[in-house]
Amino acid sequence: MLVLKALGAYAPNVVGGWLQRRFRRFPAVSAVPAHAPAEHSRALDLGCEYPILPDPEEGEQLMAVPNLVLITGAGGVGRTVLEKLRAEEVPVRVMVRRDDDRAAQLRALGAEVVLGDLTQPETVAAALEGAKSMYFAMPVSPDHLLAATVAASAAREYGKLDALIDMSQMTVSQMTATSTAESHQQRLHWLAEQVLNWSGLPVVHIRPTSFLDNPLFTTLPAQTIRENGTIALPFGAGRTSPIAVDDVARSVAAVLRDPLPHVGHVYELTGPRTLDMTEMAEGFSNALGRPVAYVDVPLEQWRAEVLSKIDLPPHIEQHIVTMCRLHQQNRYDRASQDVENLTGQPAQTIEEFVAARKDLYLG
Repeated sequence: MLVLKALGAYAPNVVGGWLQRRFRRFPAVSAVPAHAPAEHSRALDLGCEYPILPDPEEGEQLMAVPNLVLITGAGGVGRTVLEKLRAEEVPVRVMVRRDDDRAAQLRALGAEVVLGDLTQPETVAAALEGAKSMYFAMPVSPDHLLAATVAASAAREYGKLDALIDMSQMTVSQMTATSTAESHQQRLHWLAEQVLNWSGLPVVHIRPTSFLDNPLFTTLPAQTIRENGTIALPFGAGRTSPIAVDDVARSVAAVLRDPLPHVGHVYELTGPRTLDMTEMAEGFSNALGRPVAYVDVPLEQWRAEVLSKIDLPPHIEQHIVTMCRLHQQNRYDRASQDVENLTGQPAQTIEEFVAARKDLYLG
């Protein structure tokens, strides 16, 4: 039970995000300033539509400023991008699905918050009003291709973007039109990139590898390290180069601050070097000052004892299992210097990441 709780406890990336949200569906909404009067929110809760730009007499207007950035995915990476842009006083609008505590937190960071849904074109078109660049991202979902198509269509017809920054996945770099070893989610990312490229929009693709902040590298190892000094995962002898959310966000923020030179580019974001899991355990050990060893768990055993008991949607479970299998097949043995090239600072090492989180791993 502790393992199951750990897997869903901390989730800053697309996989972990779904472990928390469990693929919830919400009523369709139209984009409307999230600070709108209470009667507007009640109408949205009932599935009613409300225009993003109310009558001027009501005093509600969207932000009309130069260089406005629209962020459509304010999870771990998106929220960190927001923080970095606002620290430099870059104007940011965030599209969320509900006006809740998270929306209030984003507003407190200095963002304009509007309600919308990436699968509802009228809300995306409205949220694009006045935006000069757009950060497109969403959690793991079978709707990913639909959302990318909606975003591209709305941006073509209603937007005036200098750049659309697409959060993809690095496995796309290894895929072809007919490859079948990848997950359904990875296939949707590959197809979404094709759609965005065909759209003629000024696109930048960001392809990170697996995230260090994922529960696979945080809460799960934290539990087993405290219990018996091990990291127990089904990665076999494959090498990997996971990257911290903060490094991905630094890279995305660097592109959004001055997007024009990056249009048409693909950036592959990884940690500074590849490691097998034994070497990764050594990095944990060095950072924590105590012995840590890697224990390889057979994939089907791990799936039966962990994933199958969480009651994840099949789409998400299949994606996680495929990630593990691709690790075993050494498909994550990849490293680039794009983080340093974009930001002037290299990506964090395993030791640096873990040392900054000793309380998490040691309790």
